[in-house]
Amino acid sequence: MSPAGREFKIARFALIVAFAVALAAPWVGVRLILPSDVFGWGGRAADAAEASIFWQLRVPRVLLAWCAGATFGLCGMVFQALFRNPLAEPSLLGVSSGAALGAAAAIRFGLSVGAVGVFKALGAIAMPACAFAGALLAIAIISAFSRMARGAGDATLLLAGVAISSLFSSLIMVFQYTGGAAETYKLLSWTMGGISVVGMNEGLRAVPSFLITLAMSLHFSTELDLLTFGDEIAATRGVELEKMKRLLFAGMSLSVAMVVANCGPIAFLGLIAPHVSRRLLGARHRVLAPCSAAVGGTALVVCDTAARTLWAPADLPVGIIISFLGAPFFLWLLFGPRHR
Repeated sequence: MSPAGREFKIARFALIVAFAVALAAPWVGVRLILPSDVFGWGGRAADAAEASIFWQLRVPRVLLAWCAGATFGLCGMVFQALFRNPLAEPSLLGVSSGAALGAAAAIRFGLSVGAVGVFKALGAIAMPACAFAGALLAIAIISAFSRMARGAGDATLLLAGVAISSLFSSLIMVFQYTGGAAETYKLLSWTMGGISVVGMNEGLRAVPSFLITLAMSLHFSTELDLLTFGDEIAATRGVELEKMKRLLFAGMSLSVAMVVANCGPIAFLGLIAPHVSRRLLGARHRVLAPCSAAVGGTALVVCDTAARTLWAPADLPVGIIISFLGAPFFLWLLFGPRHR
């Protein structure tokens, strides 16, 4: 089988698995919901309560989790190509923490609630707008460090991102400490990374960020391939480096901000999905992008299903499970290949 045929076969299998997991997850929970409960098959009437749980809680939650996980996977893939650093991903670069800081500021100062009249529409977008501003701030700082530290090694940007992430996290803790009881609880539960939605409208909130990220990843797939070999080689092939980087930085920051505003910061998912996909398919971004989306979306759906099922009636924040799995994976990336 040719390499292209093998890539297509593996990518198709990954997409089929992702689709199957997304279809199966809404039926699984503390109590299994049967198709007859929702659609009334087999001569029995549908159960209104079970159907409401299925359509208003589980389906929107799975949709939000899949789109959020796919977005994190795609953003991690793009950042790894832009920085030519296999350890780059939104949380380690400080982008997720920057978006979280902006969203936390909106929660702390009540910008997203309590709006009335003509300001109600502004209140609805205050949290995503603040998250986007925080993500752009993190990207601006990282870009400044990137220009200052040319030739200093791949670890430099990673360490700068970790420092920025710690700084933003400390500011979020200041908001938690100085807020009221209700604000502190909301900030604490939200910063752990949780998916909780009611209604299909809330479930659709992560779809635009996923579509933006996927479209930009596929559109710039050839440029990302060239960029992995270095700026000079990409420039000699006609890539407008500054324009492309600005567009990708802004697009990825917007996507991360929208997801963080909906789900809170979820670490390591942007690291796991691209590396697993790269092991399966290689480094061509045109096939790597859909596979990274499928792996990221599937991983978050599976972990969220476990979070709302295994610890029932408690609903464990899914960010805890992802961090528990991602930390050993990060250590393996640091030490495993080097020792082999």
